Amino acid sequence: MIFFCVLGHWGLAQKQIDYVNPFIGTSNFGATNPGAIAPRGMVSVSPFNVAGPQNLPLEKDSGWLSTPYVNENTFLTGFSHVNLSGVGCPDLGVILTMPTTGDLETDYKKYGSTHSFEIAKPGYYGTTLNKYKVKVETTASTRTGISKYHFPSGKANILINLGLGLTNEEGAMVKIVSPTEIEGMRNVGSFCYYKPEEAYPVYFVAKFSKPASDYGVWKKPRTYCGPEAQWMGYNGKTRLYKQYQKEVVGDSIGTYFSYDFIEPTEVEVKIGVSYISIENARENLEKETQGLAFIDIYKNTSTQWNDLLSKIEVEGGSKDDKTIFYTALYHTLIHPNTLNDYNGEYPSMAKRQTMTTQDTRFTVFSLWDTYRNLHALMSLVYPKQQSDMVKSMLHIYDESGWLPKWELNATETTTMVGDPAGIILADTYLRGIKDFDIEKAYEAMRKSATQLDDNPLRPGIEDYIKKGYLSTKTIESGSVSTTQEYNISDFAIAQLAKALGKTNDYKLFSNRSISYRKLFDKTLNLLRPKNDDGSWHSPFNPDTGANFVKNFGFIEGNSWQYTFMVAHDTKYLMKMMGGKKQFVEKLDEVFDKKQFDMANEPDIAYPYLYNFAEGYEWKTQERVTQLINTYFTNKPAGLPGNDDTGTMSAWLIYSMMGIYPVSPADPIYTITKPVFNKITIHLDKRYYKNDSLVITSNTPENEANNAYIKEIQINGKPHKSYFITHDTLINANTLSIISK
Repeated sequence: MIFFCVLGHWGLAQKQIDYVNPFIGTSNFGATNPGAIAPRGMVSVSPFNVAGPQNLPLEKDSGWLSTPYVNENTFLTGFSHVNLSGVGCPDLGVILTMPTTGDLETDYKKYGSTHSFEIAKPGYYGTTLNKYKVKVETTASTRTGISKYHFPSGKANILINLGLGLTNEEGAMVKIVSPTEIEGMRNVGSFCYYKPEEAYPVYFVAKFSKPASDYGVWKKPRTYCGPEAQWMGYNGKTRLYKQYQKEVVGDSIGTYFSYDFIEPTEVEVKIGVSYISIENARENLEKETQGLAFIDIYKNTSTQWNDLLSKIEVEGGSKDDKTIFYTALYHTLIHPNTLNDYNGEYPSMAKRQTMTTQDTRFTVFSLWDTYRNLHALMSLVYPKQQSDMVKSMLHIYDESGWLPKWELNATETTTMVGDPAGIILADTYLRGIKDFDIEKAYEAMRKSATQLDDNPLRPGIEDYIKKGYLSTKTIESGSVSTTQEYNISDFAIAQLAKALGKTNDYKLFSNRSISYRKLFDKTLNLLRPKNDDGSWHSPFNPDTGANFVKNFGFIEGNSWQYTFMVAHDTKYLMKMMGGKKQFVEKLDEVFDKKQFDMANEPDIAYPYLYNFAEGYEWKTQERVTQLINTYFTNKPAGLPGNDDTGTMSAWLIYSMMGIYPVSPADPIYTITKPVFNKITIHLDKRYYKNDSLVITSNTPENEANNAYIKEIQINGKPHKSYFITHDTLINANTLSIISK
């Protein structure tokens, strides 16, 4: 098939991208998709196979489904052009194109097709639509999706469906400009079915390589009941606007371009997207793709991918090891993604006024997830990207008065809890990335930590400051876990205050950062919610709360999955539990009682906490190895669950390299066994003095599961700790992890 040849030609010289398998995470609710996307792209062209009864039970309207593609599903209804990867709530998945043959059909449940012969690589996806015998190839630039349809001879159609999508929002506009161009808009929003008043438009322009012999717009209005309905012969029926070149507005609308090919013919469709205007969408398309054929765009995008993926080179390990590693790295380079247009314009936070940036304005900040590891990884490997992400957060603060919590396309979804942005700001600065306004960052962090009234980032802050914790009366659920999140944010402020010489603030926020201790129940050796009067909340079952069961004390988890989420104060937690032995026994219980959840962020660092207990470091090595082997595979179900915009993938990358940033806003790494014999991280000379950092391991592949670390060396000299600071690591040439 043609697309196999295309990929083989360019793959020969690009080693890292050959190991990426975009199908990993497309099953087991990983919520990734195999669609074509450029690094940090605004546009992705994803196969859409979650609509229609043929896809039950994994159908978008029949359950909580947040992805346009599920690997098990077979009924495809198009290719969506704005999508999210690894998120827990449905949104976007709109502007669907679909090639068909034969007579025109506009009902996706009828024109959908099974698909086969799928292939995906970074920047490329191809498949065959069995019903029509049409081969489809897709690629993308940053703001434009490109599709190539290989039609057989005879009647053919290209549909753009603006009614179908993942989002529960409705409303669209479309206009046929000419037989080769369409422009329009689709309304999106209400992430997690929340804040519908903040829905917003995404604009697009589509250009076709061949003029249509026939074209038009379809519109299917809702069905009316009552006396007036009997006069409406067109009630609920699809209307066709043939050869129509004015705007059409509605909920279930779309366009068709029809052809009658004498011989097999290829048609390329380019769709540029913007969150500002149709004019900008057209400019994005033209600036990024004008004069370039499909293969040229794919070559450019695949080169960008390989350049980024090759910032880390690994040697040793199996082919599957390399595949899951580089696929994880690929997934961390999707979100946060680009919001600004080619000309620098982007919609401001909340009011959506047109603003301009000289850098990349990033969006999709799932910060409750990513503050734990992903942004530290960006600081290490892609510090310029991380710098621009931090600047984007500060722009959001300028525009809205608050740092983001879970920002999506210039809307604040306020999904999840805590005050995570400041943790990332502090962590980034303390890792040596300082080319942003740190005083403004500190001002923003301190505001969310001190403003008592109308504080969207820290609900219940007055009780938190007064009591040191949130009670079951303060908030409906999550009183303990939200207290812990505030503690971690206060720890971050304290560390940054110390670095900036703000001594009083350092003392104030250091004290606040350990207030979780008031929620420690010594009879259980676990954290437990308290009532408003300071009494323990009863009855209390520490097991309740897992698997999304509601718990007064914890958000998306239970006491087992949160008690150890105090990495900044682990030594004192150990003391409260009675010492090192009791600490290790309690941590073992989390795993032995199957309370550890690899797919959930609060306990994601647990396997590394044994390193705080001298003499038990081997347990970290054993747990991490077991978790990698159990939950991360070169299969569609090869993630433990939702990738959470790259958080699970970042955990894997670090774990396979043998280091982990165990305490956010504390620039240290803790050490375990690497999977590979040699890892070379090519450092950015704009931020770091060394060209590279090399991590070596002597563990033979067939003994990797049985060997334990005997010695750690930095530049050939013994290092007596299982912890290493960021500065020490990046200024070393070699970290050697020697196993016995």
